[in-house]
Amino acid sequence: MPASTLSSSVDLTTCDREPIHLLGKVQRHGFLLGAAADWTITHASHNVVDFLGRTAEDMVGRPFRELFDGDTLHALRNRLQFATGHHGSEVVSRLPVGPEGQLYDVAVHLSADTIVTEFMPHAPGEAVDDALAMVRSLIDRLSAAPTPQRLCEDAARYVRMFTGFDRVMVYRFLPDGSGQVTAEARERSMEPFLHLRYPATDIPQQARQLYLHNTIRVIADAGDDGCRVYPSRDRDGRVLDLSDSVLRSVSDIHLQYLRNMGVGASMSISIIVDNALWGLIACHHRTPLVLGHASRLGAQLFGQMFSLVLQTKLDAAERRHDDDVRRLSAQVAAAMAPDRPAAEVLLDYAAAFCPLMRAHGAAVVLDGRLLTHGVAPAAEHIAAITRLLDGSPVNMIFATDHLSAEVPEAAAWTGEAAGLLAVPISRTPRDYVLFFRPEVIQQVTWAGNPDKVAEPGADDQRLSPRRSFAAWKTAVAGRSETWDRAQVRMAEQLRLVLLDVVLRLGDEAARVRDRAGEKQELLIAELNHRVRNIMGVVRGLIRQTGWSEDSAERFAEILDSRIQALARAHDQITRENWGPGSLTTLIRVEAQSFLVDNQARVRVRGDDMLLAPAALSTLALVIHELMTNSAKYGALTDQRGHVEVTLTPEPDGALTLDWLEVGGPPVQPPARRGFGSTIIERTIPFELRGRAQVDYAPQGLAARFWVPAAFVHRAGSRHQAAAAAAGTGAAGAGAGQPVAAPLRVLVVEDNLIIALDAETAFLSLGCEQVTLAGSNGQAAQLLAAEQFDFALLDVNLGPETSFPTAAALQADGVPFAFATGYGDASEYPAEMQAVPRLTKPYDLDMIRGLLATLTAPRG
Repeated sequence: MPASTLSSSVDLTTCDREPIHLLGKVQRHGFLLGAAADWTITHASHNVVDFLGRTAEDMVGRPFRELFDGDTLHALRNRLQFATGHHGSEVVSRLPVGPEGQLYDVAVHLSADTIVTEFMPHAPGEAVDDALAMVRSLIDRLSAAPTPQRLCEDAARYVRMFTGFDRVMVYRFLPDGSGQVTAEARERSMEPFLHLRYPATDIPQQARQLYLHNTIRVIADAGDDGCRVYPSRDRDGRVLDLSDSVLRSVSDIHLQYLRNMGVGASMSISIIVDNALWGLIACHHRTPLVLGHASRLGAQLFGQMFSLVLQTKLDAAERRHDDDVRRLSAQVAAAMAPDRPAAEVLLDYAAAFCPLMRAHGAAVVLDGRLLTHGVAPAAEHIAAITRLLDGSPVNMIFATDHLSAEVPEAAAWTGEAAGLLAVPISRTPRDYVLFFRPEVIQQVTWAGNPDKVAEPGADDQRLSPRRSFAAWKTAVAGRSETWDRAQVRMAEQLRLVLLDVVLRLGDEAARVRDRAGEKQELLIAELNHRVRNIMGVVRGLIRQTGWSEDSAERFAEILDSRIQALARAHDQITRENWGPGSLTTLIRVEAQSFLVDNQARVRVRGDDMLLAPAALSTLALVIHELMTNSAKYGALTDQRGHVEVTLTPEPDGALTLDWLEVGGPPVQPPARRGFGSTIIERTIPFELRGRAQVDYAPQGLAARFWVPAAFVHRAGSRHQAAAAAAGTGAAGAGAGQPVAAPLRVLVVEDNLIIALDAETAFLSLGCEQVTLAGSNGQAAQLLAAEQFDFALLDVNLGPETSFPTAAALQADGVPFAFATGYGDASEYPAEMQAVPRLTKPYDLDMIRGLLATLTAPRG
């Protein structure tokens, strides 16, 4: 085909026809061998000669055992067993290969009847355990994100820190097939892609199927056109299917696409929600980048766990919408007069639901009667709409953001109804509740023209991607905002409510005669609703290992609070180098977590006592459960009550702790003993061999606990001072007090989790920009390019110390502090002996205290 013909008749949808899983090429940073069931080599990539010194033609036809020792073949056979029955490859790490025993990470999977093995040189220093531990910690943090959007933003940031890519985007597929960058983390010098839209043709359909099939795809070098597999076809004329291949090369069109964007390497991690491709975590690097097995495995696991967390957040949002539907339905039903016509009652429902549905108007069509609310089309226009709906499937919610594409005359009244959501409420005659949205002229920012005809390649007549990525805006006329999944789900639930209203408000005899089918429909709809709920519960049971959906959320909340109580006790213990911890401080910190500024309502009497680490952790759970119960049922439920805690040393060195609730509501013994009651009554006797006595007196719960002397120490002056600080809400110098936060902060820390904690703390104190560096080299580059107002330096950065960075900061007059797990000041340079230090583990209050000390006026 002449190039001129190609450019005029072919667009990017041509990519949909390219068999990208049958290209017969692999990336050059590893090599591929295929084998038959008897482990005779049937395929080899031509670059095998670069790794093993033997050509692909020489390899094919030889037994595997001639080239690899018995241990290697044994390991591959075992791992192949793991790969049976699912998509993707299994990897054996650190296999010695070749005469020199070079270490390789080897991926193995079955492609039809061919055993496909892919060899990639092992990256020295990589540890799978470290990568998985890092992913686990990051997923714990992701779970705390309050919204799906914040979840995506955090995921982009974490993947970039974890993998080292220059740019990481969360890319969501929209209902029309196009995609939008909803979150982005990038190098500051790079052009932002956030909120850019990409046409559906940029990711062809067969590529989307592979993203669903194989959840991670890495392109190590966009300049690598790939190395062919020999032979190109087997004896039956088939090309080797590389759908599950780790090294599979990609389309030349896609490689050119990346090069046109200035991308040297890329990685895509699939986001799968409800077994469908929701989007991608897309990673770009400006230069080639080869990920080792550990990093790749960690990224893949992160994507899978992120998908589950995202689905949980989306499900939670749907449940909140369900609650809104039930609440609003109950309110309308309570105000409903029984003698009003059914159409008027339905219109009340529709009007009440307009804000939830984000609709500007509504209409009710019932028994030939039409009523409208808000901004709605004229009666003759609604008649045209109902004619369209009468031809649609029965009992189905109908939603469109482009009504004029279905009803051409609607182009003249897009101001009233460019978008329509229709809720059918009968079979025959067809009756509806309709919601309308007006036209919104959307300014959509596209990364290139979505309708631009693709250009032919310079060297041949193959299609190449668009060469211009300049953003341009196009107005989408005649459309409303898109009805999202949550609104369609609300409409389905509203339909059940409206069907019930229709059945209850009509004349009973006429209802039996004219609407008998609707009763069956109501039952079917209700049964469908209940079955769907049961399926949701089953899914929750599977996810939460045996708990229901609701109890799982409660279980997670309670478990999280108990873990936090233990964490607070653990922080105390570690700050004392795993020595005895202050019981008064423990009580005050626990009270602060419940009462914030009203913690004085928990009154501690008696001298502070120190508890051994095991006892402090035990008391942390007991105090937490007592505080929780008091806040839910006892003296701390309102402002009138308080709790008196009395610490009494016994002559034999033991400790008596009395807990007395005063001024709260009347107390009743619990109807059943839950796990919280078990903790209160049995933990100290079981774990410490002490005693516990709990009295549910009507005037207030009273409890007494005896802790054996072996766990009890008297507090010294330093601990008394710390307890006093905790009692006043200070919890350390400057805690709880406003500080003059520096605007730009540099954190030099080689542990990502600790660096993220520090970043979160500084941002919460009002810092505008927090920049992270993991080494002196990274810090030096940042100091040369940017100005900072303050820096926090981890003293030990793996094989080096941060003293060179500290010297540079001193020379520039930038204030800074050290963070360290060691207390020996003799190792610090003389000029840095007076630099403030934080002892690990540090928290928000310690950083606040540090900043307060630095900004305090000098006497």
